[in-house]
Amino acid sequence: MITDQIAEIRSRKPLVLNITNYVTVNDCANILLAIGASPIMADDEQEVEELAALSQGLVINIGTLNRRTLRSMVLAGKKANELGVPVVLDPVGNGATRLRTEAANLLLKEVRCAVIRGNVSEIRMAYAGSGRTKGVDADDGEAIPLANLVRMARSFSAETGAVIAITGGKDIVSTADKSYVIANGHEKMARITGSGCMLTALVGAFCAAGCADLDRVVAAVAAMGLAGEIAAKECRGTGGFRALLLDAISNMDDKRLGEGIKVEEFKGGDEALSGHR
Repeated sequence: MITDQIAEIRSRKPLVLNITNYVTVNDCANILLAIGASPIMADDEQEVEELAALSQGLVINIGTLNRRTLRSMVLAGKKANELGVPVVLDPVGNGATRLRTEAANLLLKEVRCAVIRGNVSEIRMAYAGSGRTKGVDADDGEAIPLANLVRMARSFSAETGAVIAITGGKDIVSTADKSYVIANGHEKMARITGSGCMLTALVGAFCAAGCADLDRVVAAVAAMGLAGEIAAKECRGTGGFRALLLDAISNMDDKRLGEGIKVEEFKGGDEALSGHR
């Protein structure tokens, strides 16, 4: 599963267009630089189609949503689809407000997404229109059987054609017929703003360097989780953790990722997934 994916990113230096959350835009840009990609952060409708045409990947994040940027997201997404550029969607806070729910539904209708990444309630709302979302965080009290989440991810993937990534205490990455469970990560990742946004940007880099397939999304999710584990061993507080997380990504290579990945193909069972980042 882990071959030369990070080496390929650093060799190709793919340009990744981000229409993203202004709370975490700097973190997203820096994590793309750390993995070896080239970020561009832009959201004006007068230029997003041109930039999408120049890019090898497009990341759409609705974290700080407004009507102006929503139009830009649709324009960029359609241009990316036209040119075969993979689109990664992060429906942040989907279900928290009518605007967010309508925006996520519009994007799913108008743009063909290669990857959809979110926490349990965000993905559940996108899939079935039901879920409980507090602000931009999932309900930490939820405990859902892992098998149920895998079934939802597979069904959602079959419906959209996208690789579905549900991130939480354990992460699920799935297509319509194959699913992996990833156990990398650390609880400190939930104590800083933007770990999910950074992960989505990272997924964009892995897909932009090659193709948006299951193995690349698994590798990106595991790399972020492993970086969290590495950072947690050395940090003294959340500020240091953020910096060390970027350091860990910048020092990550395929060998280190291959040795540290904690992934299993899902074969069934009733283990519950709780806690979300």
